[in-house]
Amino acid sequence: MSEQVLTRWHQRLVRSLLYGRNVDRAVKARARVGFAIVAFALVYAVIAGRLVMFAVGGESPGARRTASQDAIATSRPDIVDRNGEILATDVKAPSLFGEPRRIIDRDEAIELLTGTLPDLDEGEVRQRLSSKKGFVWLKREITPQQQQAIHRLGIPGIGFLRENRRVYPSGPVVSHLIGHVNIDNQGIAGIEKWLDGNGLADLHRAGFATDRLQKPVELAVDLRVEQALRDELLKAKEKFKAKAAAGLVSNVKTGEIVAMVSVPDYDPNNPREANDPTRINRLTTGVFEMGSTFKALTLAMALDSGKANLNTLYNAGGPLKYGRFTIRDTHPLGRPMSLSEVFTFSSNVGAAKIALSQGVEAHKVFLRKLGQLDRLRTELPESAEPIVPKRWGELNTITIAFGHGLSVAPLQAVMGINACINGGYLIPPTLLKRTEEEAMVLAKRVLRTDTSDKMRYLMRLNAEKGTARKADIAGFYVGGKTGTSEKVVNGRYSKKQVLNSFTAIMPSDNPRFQLLIMLDEPQPLPETHGFITSGWNAVPTGGKVIERIAPLLGIEPRFDLPPSDRLILAASKESR
Repeated sequence: MSEQVLTRWHQRLVRSLLYGRNVDRAVKARARVGFAIVAFALVYAVIAGRLVMFAVGGESPGARRTASQDAIATSRPDIVDRNGEILATDVKAPSLFGEPRRIIDRDEAIELLTGTLPDLDEGEVRQRLSSKKGFVWLKREITPQQQQAIHRLGIPGIGFLRENRRVYPSGPVVSHLIGHVNIDNQGIAGIEKWLDGNGLADLHRAGFATDRLQKPVELAVDLRVEQALRDELLKAKEKFKAKAAAGLVSNVKTGEIVAMVSVPDYDPNNPREANDPTRINRLTTGVFEMGSTFKALTLAMALDSGKANLNTLYNAGGPLKYGRFTIRDTHPLGRPMSLSEVFTFSSNVGAAKIALSQGVEAHKVFLRKLGQLDRLRTELPESAEPIVPKRWGELNTITIAFGHGLSVAPLQAVMGINACINGGYLIPPTLLKRTEEEAMVLAKRVLRTDTSDKMRYLMRLNAEKGTARKADIAGFYVGGKTGTSEKVVNGRYSKKQVLNSFTAIMPSDNPRFQLLIMLDEPQPLPETHGFITSGWNAVPTGGKVIERIAPLLGIEPRFDLPPSDRLILAASKESR
């Protein structure tokens, strides 16, 4: 009996908790049914909303990574020039994938897909759709028209993912600077590879650099200067029938690379072209004997040692014999020459005598101090080791004095010459924007100020009276040094196959920029009177480039300036 009483008491307690006291149970039941309906409606509304979002916006990066173990092209920051012009950016592009487990009729699917996309390899598609994977790529980066055509086929197990695709609006203009990416949007050359090497790839793997806005990477390059330089190099390459041409514009006070061109180049939108060995970046990847432009370093060494001045005489009246080798000048004067004349008339014998007067060890120490004997590192991953003599004796010093026997990257030589004319500071080159204050933190003094003053004078004097006269564009007070290096063919130097270079500074009294022009194996023309030396091709090319880029670089023309000895040397003496 007590158990029945306990049971009834328990039932009353439960009803009281569920329904309360004095409440109509029918009303309570209808309210609960209504609440359940509202709850289910909200759940289905959320699901429907998510489906609409997926249909309109595509899959999120997280969903894409869950759906596939294959690589998904992730986003990269824009790359812009110093004025904000876009050099590289991401756009969305559809990619075609398959889910082999969901394919109903494999043969029909293959036939329809290859009929719509003729460039698909039928055997490869069959192999992928026959796998046991849940997800396989069929074709990356298809066009919207191709996507629409395949969508209309309605093949079960075939779908699309929107990926980031890298595009380069300027095409080949900045190809050797920017580099390119692979199909997964990963940098494999140039600044693109540098970006991945500096943390971008790690951010991608961690999922922190997907489709969010990323700060653009600002380069020091000026796209306008780059285009003008490339245009003139292409014209010179065609005119002089050269194998290749290259050019570089450097800010001598910051080390910034304002323009860098090496042609033949390639279109980074079609990176397969980069595999052609003739399309390398000759300014960083190649190493060359730089010819007489290296005499600038030889004379700077002598002036900075204090053992010589501009009027020191050297017996360069005839050939220099060393063992079985004989060194000759192209245009010998037949008399002793001052140090200034050695530079102006580009005397090989004079440069050799100057270097020998300093000694072999002093020569090696000086070139190492100016960064010519070690590999140059910049943001560009592609760089080359200098080719330095294993046993450096007097004969090596003789030939290196006038630019033979030591091969360096052209950018390396530019860095050394910058130090000769910017006040004596060796500043590491950079492709990123840098202020003068930031540059001085990295700079290393390698020459005295008065040595730099004298080198600027010599460069200007060479444009006034020497081999650089064809680049003396009125108003810009250009200075320069020419170089013609014979190439080694079958173990011997060839007089018909040469690499020409010309380095120019502007303006000479207060240099802001250095220009390097290189022509590989130019051919003689009637207008060059059969000559193939630098003064007949690289120098006039440099003059045309200066005429176009000087206004773009903010260099205002000045006319009726006094000769170099009155403007540069006089100012140098007054400052001391």
